[in-house]
Amino acid sequence: MSDPKLISKIPEGPLKDKWSKRKAEIRIVSPNNKRKLEVIVVGTGLGGASAAASLGEMGYNVKIFCISDSPRRAHSIAAQGGINAAKNYQNDNDSIYRLFYDTIKGGDYRSREANVYRLAEVSASIIDQCVAQGVPFAREYGGYLANRSFGGVQVSRTFYARGQTGQQLLLGAYASLNKEIANGTVKSYPRHEMLDLVIINGEAKGIIARNLVTGEIERFGAHAVVLATGGYGNTYFLSTNAMNSNGSAAMQAYRKGAFFANPCFAQIHPTCIPVHGDQQCKLTLMSESLRNDGRIWVPKKMEDVLKLRKHEIKASQIPEEDRDYYLERRYPAFGNLVPRDVASRAAKERCDAGFGVNETGLAVFLDFADAIKRLGHQRVQERYGNLFDMYEKITSSSPWEEPMMIYPAIHYTMGGLWVDYDLQTTIPGLYAIGEANFSDHGGNRLGASALMQGLADGYFILPYTIGDYLSHKFAEPKTDTNAPEFDAAEKAVKERIAKIFAVKGTETVDSIHKKLGHIMWEYVGMARNEAGLKKGIEEIGKLREEFWKNVRVPGTNEEFNQELEKALRLVDFFDIGELMARDALHRKESCGGHFREEMQTEEGETKRDDVNFMYVGAWEYKGEGKEPELHKEDLKYENIKIATRNYKD
Repeated sequence: MSDPKLISKIPEGPLKDKWSKRKAEIRIVSPNNKRKLEVIVVGTGLGGASAAASLGEMGYNVKIFCISDSPRRAHSIAAQGGINAAKNYQNDNDSIYRLFYDTIKGGDYRSREANVYRLAEVSASIIDQCVAQGVPFAREYGGYLANRSFGGVQVSRTFYARGQTGQQLLLGAYASLNKEIANGTVKSYPRHEMLDLVIINGEAKGIIARNLVTGEIERFGAHAVVLATGGYGNTYFLSTNAMNSNGSAAMQAYRKGAFFANPCFAQIHPTCIPVHGDQQCKLTLMSESLRNDGRIWVPKKMEDVLKLRKHEIKASQIPEEDRDYYLERRYPAFGNLVPRDVASRAAKERCDAGFGVNETGLAVFLDFADAIKRLGHQRVQERYGNLFDMYEKITSSSPWEEPMMIYPAIHYTMGGLWVDYDLQTTIPGLYAIGEANFSDHGGNRLGASALMQGLADGYFILPYTIGDYLSHKFAEPKTDTNAPEFDAAEKAVKERIAKIFAVKGTETVDSIHKKLGHIMWEYVGMARNEAGLKKGIEEIGKLREEFWKNVRVPGTNEEFNQELEKALRLVDFFDIGELMARDALHRKESCGGHFREEMQTEEGETKRDDVNFMYVGAWEYKGEGKEPELHKEDLKYENIKIATRNYKD
């Protein structure tokens, strides 16, 4: 039975009718009353930009915040491969149900049926919306929108704009946002970072933010707050995320009473450019779309592996019969398009067995020779040209001549703030959308579904559901930012900053963050076990102590100070890392991206424990230095048959 503190608000009735039923139940706000209401949106990626634009166009007064100098520089811009939608344009028997099923199965049966079905249901509207905005999706010769496949599916439902899909979608949302900024319904605050959430009478009523240019600590009030701040993958230091991506806003909400759900569910992306040195500060993603036509392999013979590492031969010189296309061998039904967690573990298995193809032994090949022969240079250039160029600029190796080298890396986090069906957290008035919440992807996200969720939440879900909460708030006055709760929150932020400056140690923030990254990758990475997780929690605690004894942050608060920004985020990364390890330790099963070495099949696949762990694990903060409390929301599957994931036949 689910914890009474976790009220999901999932409507009764048939699955296909739940969203329509909920929309019919939702109380709405009249246009005249919308003008009396203020909403804060933190984050300007696809979720935040689309939500703010939609709310502004509906007539609400919106304040939107981002840490970059422009909303269009949010990390959504880095997404490459595409966005899923159940349009069935390829006439390959796709449907809302099939997208729903693929997403539930891909997440290893650890996500809510109702939320995932709604996501699939609104997916088609996203494409219509974006086409109307002028997003330049790829098209077939006759003018129809083109589709391609992504991992974990057997249909082509991914819409794309070459390898720049996130950028084009964000430009569409950004244009809509700018229209509302010009209309005066949205006020934009670039270079502002949320440092605390303000709670008044148990409800979210505003934020404390730092002006990143001047260092000024500022107060902002509203009737509701929406967090669209992305995930927490940079806990690992090296990830495919932008260097300033962080989980701090979610952690501030967590410390104020928002439950944090499934933090151990982190995604390892199988196609990233391998680590090349100790001074590296981030990793580069190579789009999953490349697995449509690229074939992944390692040599069969150890002698070829050793020659490759010594640069005595090139990959192209290894005969076809001496290549192990291990995904095609192990998963014939899906081949190179298995889900990300499956492909990542398979690459790790080959490298652990000694067949890694670069000097470190941590790389496999992604080869396009067959695709170039089959499709021709021009067609491959049209599909992947910018990705090939990017790879060559970074590695000085041309994918036209030699295979790419790839290796898994941290990419996305399926865990996040717990939300109900309305996307509201356990704090009334606080909403979380996109990657900032946990709701749709379970233990593993399918490729091209992050963009889908961000825009679904921002354009087609939150604008409806937030009205139910705001419908009884229009008679309330604007939030008074001189209230004692704002005083206390601002005081706490200033004390936190002063405490960091007071350390005056000798270690840089990055050097300590790198150490945290090593701990996380070693003990809370692709493969986890009980002893390692306990060791990881212990090591994170020691490193936190080292930070507070020896970190050095130069400069002052009253200036543009990126070292201070990084230090404040690292304090939160310590807590996120510890929470991830604690969640992974308690979840004694393997599912999706969470792989416990003690819980695997004879073939090395994930082994779920549906009897004891078919639930959402939501953690409640109990105070600094105290263990958080676990709450459980049971997952019920009434419209889908629970089974062991099978990508072999």
